Amino acid sequence: MLLALILSSVALAAAAQIVLKHGMNQATHRLGHPFRFDGTDVRTVVRTPAVWFGLILFGLSAIVWLAVLSRAALSYAYPFAALTYVVIVAYDTVRGEAVSGLRWAGVAFIVAGIILVSRTPHGGPGSA
Repeated sequence: MLLALILSSVALAAAAQIVLKHGMNQATHRLGHPFRFDGTDVRTVVRTPAVWFGLILFGLSAIVWLAVLSRAALSYAYPFAALTYVVIVAYDTVRGEAVSGLRWAGVAFIVAGIILVSRTPHGGPGSA
């Protein structure tokens, strides 16, 4: 159950990042320049539905993460959040973006670290 909750939170967070990126691409296209913290840009971003959907996904991820935190030590659960990066790199690869060997080496280290952490006791309520 714990692993399913962790992976659900990771999947929702990764989806949120992907949707937010899509929303910001849309906003940037409408603006004609990268986002700046001024009134026009903020209004454009706030009026972009994909940005709102991404934020909702982040909210859902946070709710699931709260369930994780109620069941496991933070030092056990938090390294799994790095899987979000693994999902994003895989997504970029599927989309045809060039991903360097060095980046894939980093992904391999992340996965190796998570495997090591997953083999330790996860603690429980009240764990540090």
